[in-house]
Parts: sequence; C-alpha cells; structure tokens
Amino acid sequence: MGYIESNLLPDEQIVYQANLHWKIFLGSSLIVLVGILLLIVQPIAAGIVILIGLFFALRAFIDYKSSEFGVTTKRVIIKVGFLRRRTLELLLRQVEAISVEQSVLGRMFGFGSLTLTGTGGVHEVFHNISSPLEFRKRIHGQAT
Repeated sequence: MGYIESNLLPDEQIVYQANLHWKIFLGSSLIVLVGILLLIVQPIAAGIVILIGLFFALRAFIDYKSSEFGVTTKRVIIKVGFLRRRTLELLLRQVEAISVEQSVLGRMFGFGSLTLTGTGGVHEVFHNISSPLEFRKRIHGQAT
C-alpha cells in the first residue's frame, strides 16, 4: 500500500495516479552502455564505469518507486523522496493554477514539469512527470 492509499480520507477515492517518466533512467543507461563498449579496450576502466552507471540507475529506481502523484475526489496528493520525503496534499478547491512545461522531447515522449499553485502561497514544482497534461486534466475534472 502506497502513501496515497494509506492517507485517504473517509469517502475519498483515487481518480488518477501518475509516475515519474522512464526518461530518468536514460543517463544511467548511457553510462552503462559506454562501460560495455569500453570492455573491448579497457576492462578495468569499463568495470568502474559500469559500476558508476549502476549506482545512478539504483538512485533513479529509488526515485521512481518512491514518488507518487495522485488526484482523488477531494485532493491532489504528491509524495516524492525516500529518505528525505516531501509531500503536498492540496484540497481541490484550494488549487488556483496548474502549469505544465514540456520541451519538444517532452511532448514527443510524454513527460514534463508540473507546477501547482494554491491558496496561501503554495507554489510547488515537480519534474519528469509522465503525462503531465493528463494529470492537469484530471485535476480540472475533479475541481468542477
């Protein structure tokens, strides 16, 4: 059971959940690929490069598994982080603005940054979210 499921209010249901996009694994995958190519020339250096790539892959995997983005019938609930947790629980009626930023690659592959602005000065930015336009659409759909 994740953070969102364990923190639902009475009569509250999850409408939509999003994850981090798979793009967060690209950097570590490229490092491992370079290490594999180096095996031909320098096996010791290649092993070090592969270990570094695997370290970054583990970090990305932990970020992927420990991040939750959800829209419920009453709130927007977001949790990121494993050791250092950051959460946002914003009632739908308190959402003032939702901004989505996507690069050209973000539009092609379906990832981007989401900025939530709420009453009381809440201004939170979340990067590398999968399908941010759908997330925004679901928030708007519940807020009306």
